[in-house]
Amino acid sequence: MGYMLQSSGTSTTTTYPLRISGLAGWGVILGLTAAAVLLPAGAHLSGLPVRWILPMHWPIIIAGLLYGWRGGLLTGGLAPISNHLLTGYPLLQKILPMSVELAIYGVLTGVLIARGWNRFAALALALVAGRMIFLLSIALTGAIDNLAYWSYVSAAMLPGLVAGSLQILLLGAWYGRLSIGSRA
Repeated sequence: MGYMLQSSGTSTTTTYPLRISGLAGWGVILGLTAAAVLLPAGAHLSGLPVRWILPMHWPIIIAGLLYGWRGGLLTGGLAPISNHLLTGYPLLQKILPMSVELAIYGVLTGVLIARGWNRFAALALALVAGRMIFLLSIALTGAIDNLAYWSYVSAAMLPGLVAGSLQILLLGAWYGRLSIGSRA
């Protein structure tokens, strides 16, 4: 299921979501997955507040916007385990909840955009749903002690509101520049 979008500033028409095929398609997916590993690693090394900027999330959302649900699922599902294998983060008990959360971001973004949703509303719903599923996964897997759950929720989720808002605004605006004159 694709739809035609006019790329801003060009006379060519591009169909989004892009197909994940050939060296170029797989190269971009691998590049976005690599970015989802390198951005958090760089943020950790430089002392940036990772919970405030959510560096792993940005490439996943971009994958969902550009490559639809398949790209979002691949990138979101691969990023946490790849990151853990290379850097030791996220911690082992958080790999499954983060993989589900990030896959939800990419899948829902891709599905909702493909169904003609407003790009800002699609991003907002994907981010809220991903965060809710993350919290549910944390609770169900016992990744956080039950007594510490609510303090974890406030420490992990509240700072992310800034990054989530920026992701909706900036990535929504960026995607709009790709799709001028379209229904997105």
